[in-house]
Amino acid sequence: MPNSDEGQGATIYEVAQRAGVSIATVSRALRNTGPVAAGTREKVLRAVEELSFTPSRLGVSLAQGRHAANGIVFPDLSGPYFAEVLLGYEEVAAELGRSVLILSTRGRAAVQDLVRDLVGRVDGMVIFGRTVEDAVVDEIVRSRTPLVLLARDPVARADAVSSENTASAEALATHLLGHGYTTFALAGDDDRGDVTQRWTGVRRVLSAHGIRPPAPLPCELTVEGGYAAGRTLLGGRTTGARRPEAVICADDQVALGVILAAEELGLDVPGDVAITGWDDIMAARHARPALTTVRQPMRLLGARAARALDELIKGSRTVPNSEILPTQLIVRSSCGPHPLEEK
Repeated sequence: MPNSDEGQGATIYEVAQRAGVSIATVSRALRNTGPVAAGTREKVLRAVEELSFTPSRLGVSLAQGRHAANGIVFPDLSGPYFAEVLLGYEEVAAELGRSVLILSTRGRAAVQDLVRDLVGRVDGMVIFGRTVEDAVVDEIVRSRTPLVLLARDPVARADAVSSENTASAEALATHLLGHGYTTFALAGDDDRGDVTQRWTGVRRVLSAHGIRPPAPLPCELTVEGGYAAGRTLLGGRTTGARRPEAVICADDQVALGVILAAEELGLDVPGDVAITGWDDIMAARHARPALTTVRQPMRLLGARAARALDELIKGSRTVPNSEILPTQLIVRSSCGPHPLEEK
C-alpha cells in the first residue's frame, strides 16, 4: 500500500523513476502522443495512481523538450532600475539565441497561477525579488526547472545573483555619522530581500554608535512613493518624532521624491535635511543637489542572470551557484558638503 505522503508534490520525474521509464515515455503515455507498449503504459498509470500524480503543463512541457525561450518575472517594468536589469538580461539572451517571455506582476490577479503557466512555456526561469511566493518557488525547484533568483536571498537548489547590500549600507551609515547627524529616518518597504539587507547594515552601524535605529516608513519604490514618504517624514506628521537630520532611502527614485517633498516644504537639502538613495540611476547624478547613493551594477545583474540560466539549461553546470556583485558608495552633495565631490 503506498505511503499517503508520496503524492504530495509528486512530479513527472518521480513518476518516471517509479515506473522505471523516461519522462518522455511518461508524457507519451499520459497524452497519447506516441507509441507506448501496453505493459509500459500500465506501469506508468500504476505509478501515477500510487503517487497521486496530477499531470501539469509544467511537467509535461518539460518532458517534451526545449522551447528556446526563457521566462523572467518582475514586480514592475517601470522605472530605470528595472529597465537596466532587463536590458542586460535581454542583451545576453539574444546573444545566446533565446527569446524572453516577460511577466510583470504589478496589478495582476492570480500571479502565482500566471507564474506556473509561464514555467510550462519556457526552458528556464528568472524570478526577481519576492514577486513569487516561497511555496511556488519551491514547486519550481522540485520540478527541476532551471531557476535563477535575482536580487533575492538564495534558496536551496536554485541559482542566485544579487548585489552586495549590507557592507555598502554600513559604509553609507558610517559616512552620515561622520557629518555629525544623530537623528535618522528610513524610507522604503522592508521587503525581506535586498532592501532588508540594506536596512540591516544601517541598523548595525547606528546601534553600534548608540543610536536607536528607526523603523522604515513603507512606501512604493517610486518618485511618487518617495514624495508621499517625504511629506510624512519632513512635514511634522510623524507622531511624537522631530524632523530627522538625514533620510536614508531604499532607492534613488524614493530619494528623488523625498527631495521634491523637502523643496515643497521649504527645506534646504542638505542644509536642513540630508537625503541619500541607492542604485545610482542617471537622474541621481543630474539631480540638484546631486544624490549621494550606492552604485550597483544594474545591467550586469541581468546579464549574469541570463548567463547563469543558460548554463543550467544546457547542463554545463549542475551545481547551484550564488553570485554577489560588488557595490560602491558614491558621495555627492545631498548628504552635506565635501572637499571632493564625485560628479
